[in-house]
Amino acid sequence: MLRRWARFVAGSYPPLPSLLFAVAWAYGVTGLFAAVDPRTSHWRPDAGTAVAALTLAVDLLLMRALDDIRDLDYDRRFNPGRPLAAGAVRTGDLIILYAVGSALLLILNAGAPAAMAVLAAQLGYGVLVVAVHLRLRWPSGDDLLLSLLVSFPAQLLLHLYLYAGYLHGTGLAPDRNSLLAIGIVVLASVHLELAKKITRAPGPGERTYVDVFGLAGTTAVALIAPVVSTALLLPPALRSGGAWALVAVVPLALPAVAGWRFFRTAAPRWSAAAPALYLLLTFTGYFLLGLAP
Repeated sequence: MLRRWARFVAGSYPPLPSLLFAVAWAYGVTGLFAAVDPRTSHWRPDAGTAVAALTLAVDLLLMRALDDIRDLDYDRRFNPGRPLAAGAVRTGDLIILYAVGSALLLILNAGAPAAMAVLAAQLGYGVLVVAVHLRLRWPSGDDLLLSLLVSFPAQLLLHLYLYAGYLHGTGLAPDRNSLLAIGIVVLASVHLELAKKITRAPGPGERTYVDVFGLAGTTAVALIAPVVSTALLLPPALRSGGAWALVAVVPLALPAVAGWRFFRTAAPRWSAAAPALYLLLTFTGYFLLGLAP
């Protein structure tokens, strides 16, 4: 089974970029909570932040396992090389991986009870979504908008997990500034979700938001969302001084350049790398703003 797990990781969850994304998410969004919280001064990452980064790295692997189980029929048609679709790993292997990984994550976070409780809710929600899908075939993976809405609580709970860890590390009580931070990062994530699937001519059966909103609508939302996210981030960034506003604004260059290239060159698809790089740069900016005096 260990070899099958290794094949799954290699084919569905490349370790290096996946770990980089998890670290950027944990440190960046925790820094964002500090940046928007006027009660916080001189925030610095601690051991709890490192635990959160490791937790997200493993949690995202577990979510990938559940997604591959949900998408098995689709992958057999359109991505037959993926480990589960190709038979390199079994559904039962992924279920065991999820169970073992979940137990280890809860033990790892036992020192922060509130964060552990949120994490348990997120892991449980993932099981519920897959169980409903396997039992009722709902929602259909072809209904992208509904599938996105059903999957969104898992992402939201991970943000709340990071917030619970932030509160544990700083000794502060929850306040409404957390809603601003979550709104900022969710809007930034909308760009990644939509832009990575933008194509001028979707293939038969291809899942893309272009079929939901049209090409113009999808690109408009994909470009407007990061602009609104940055606008919400600017006031707390400016509290640290005008120069820090550049940290908030610079990541917008990536969607802007990718959008210009897509329309200027009539490229068939949006740049595959640009949306992920935008989010990584955005997380880096959040982290720097959290460190700002």
